Amino acid sequence: MSPLVNTIRQSRIRLPLAFLAGASTALAFAPYGLWPFYPLALAFCLWLGRQLEPAAAFRHWLSFGFGAFVFGISWVHVSIDRYGGLPLPVSLGLMALLAFYLALYPALVGAAFAKLKSGRSYFDLVGLFPALWLLAELGRGSVMTGFPWLLAGYSQTDGPLAPLASVIGVEGLSLLLLMCVGALLLFVEGKRLPLLALLPLLALATWAAQTFSPIQSRDESVKVLLVQGNIPQSMKWRKETLWPSLLKHLDMTRPNFDVDIVVWPEAAVPIWENVVSDFLDNANRAANLTDTAIITGIISHPEQEFYNSLIVLGNHFNKQQDAPDYQIGDGNDYRKHHLLPIGEFVPFEDLLRPLAPLFNLPMSSFNRGDFIQPNLQAVGYRLAPAICYEIAFPEQLRANFSEQTDLLLTVSNDAWFGESNGPLQHMEIARMRAIELGRPLLRATNNGVTAVVDEHGKMLKQLPQFEAAVLKADVPLVKGQTLFARFGHAPVLALMSLLLLAGIGLSYRRR
Repeated sequence: MSPLVNTIRQSRIRLPLAFLAGASTALAFAPYGLWPFYPLALAFCLWLGRQLEPAAAFRHWLSFGFGAFVFGISWVHVSIDRYGGLPLPVSLGLMALLAFYLALYPALVGAAFAKLKSGRSYFDLVGLFPALWLLAELGRGSVMTGFPWLLAGYSQTDGPLAPLASVIGVEGLSLLLLMCVGALLLFVEGKRLPLLALLPLLALATWAAQTFSPIQSRDESVKVLLVQGNIPQSMKWRKETLWPSLLKHLDMTRPNFDVDIVVWPEAAVPIWENVVSDFLDNANRAANLTDTAIITGIISHPEQEFYNSLIVLGNHFNKQQDAPDYQIGDGNDYRKHHLLPIGEFVPFEDLLRPLAPLFNLPMSSFNRGDFIQPNLQAVGYRLAPAICYEIAFPEQLRANFSEQTDLLLTVSNDAWFGESNGPLQHMEIARMRAIELGRPLLRATNNGVTAVVDEHGKMLKQLPQFEAAVLKADVPLVKGQTLFARFGHAPVLALMSLLLLAGIGLSYRRR
């Protein structure tokens, strides 16, 4: 090892370099999509800190993680600053605190790797480190309701490994990408075999995933209309703007009732059903006249409980049957299960609510819907729904998916995050769900990104952000089940477990 390498690894600039490497990973995700930054940054940080003891490795990877998240999720402070009633320095501080918490996961990976590495560089870098990284991603996506944002696999949404998501899911992509990182580092150190073997295998697997895909065209399409109302967040929950907002969505829909399915965004009806029953009845009748279904976000309020919901107005079944009239509680609805902390429920609310307006946002006391719910039915089509944040949880959507599901549906209101990268990253995550489950995806939002995505995760049509507009499209339908739809992440988790057990065994044997 050269004296220069030792100097860099032992100098005070190592932590700033790790921070900068982490910061550069933000370029791998939307809106930039420069996916090579992710493996290169990880390989560089691993090279810098490979020889560190556990305590020093913890600090090293904490610096990397803090750089990755303080830049990657900088959009979080927008909602706190604009709508949380807190000064800008406080909102930035809370965002940095969240970034620090998320950085603990790569820090724990670094410490565990330093503790468990066996001295067998091939296994340590291509087996143990990727398995530890995946374990940390799974933890980050589940602890305290989870924050599965900026997973390594999402950098491949527009990358060469994307087709493999239909086989192994986003977490499988994370594992493969980290294996490439280890092989790249070995290549730099003169051990070329792992990288020269891994790259052709990945190319072959990617080709096979596309060539032998079980997803086939049904030679039919469905006409859809996605309505983007562009209601300012500051006006969303005001009483005086309720009816103008409702009428705006209906007026934008009325000239386009020649479609099969109309989708309004999350909480397009920002009040409980019984308060606006006349409006819903009117929209229901208008849709029935043209054999159309309207799916809208709404606040449902059965038995003194509040839910962030989706309901279906108009024709539920098909154009050959008499269209049923919409009724409150008719069963053709969906209630959000995975709620957003602070925004939709407040943990320790008796303690936190008195502290600041941030903890008293409108509609921050929702109840939780069931984990598994029936698909929505609209003019004979079945749609597997996810509301806003839920689209980031692949196993939840998979649990509500079946071979009879025609479309994936997600609605959102990302106006909370202004002109930041947050809504664009959210769209990137939604596209990954389409690849995993092999179904077209409809995404209707209040102010963008509203889009139609095909079963390969490619954008078929989209609306510009921050405009009131409608998106009209013929969406080709497909049939079949991907391997991910059948087995989920179970095979990847089994491989991760074997690698971790082997790593622990080799580490024990070394001692």
